[in-house]
Amino acid sequence: MRQPLIELVEQPYLKATTPAFHIGDTVDVLCRIVEGDKERVQVFNGVVIARSGAGINETFTVRRIVANEGVERKFLIHSPNVVNVKVRRRGKVRRAKLFYLRHRIGKARKVRELRVHKREAQEAELAGSAA
Repeated sequence: MRQPLIELVEQPYLKATTPAFHIGDTVDVLCRIVEGDKERVQVFNGVVIARSGAGINETFTVRRIVANEGVERKFLIHSPNVVNVKVRRRGKVRRAKLFYLRHRIGKARKVRELRVHKREAQEAELAGSAA
């Protein structure tokens, strides 16, 4: 249960539009990195294995494999350091948390792709941009 007063205080810090993605999607997270006085955007791509929290505290976890080693990173959805989240592939999953992928090796790591009709994808994209 959320407190109305806390929601009122958090409101100015929330992003106007949140990226539309689901658990199991392969995404590119564009995050802002500050090194000294320079600022750049770095891409972290992987599979979304979890979403949790609400409001300003809403987070999502992205997992990827680098040099045969699993790397997970948590991002705040409303963080100013998260520039954008681009969906590369839709995943067909039946769970809300995909922590079982941590123990998978080889091809078993892959999440099946959710095939979507072009017309349905366009409608979903229009609905996501309108919301």
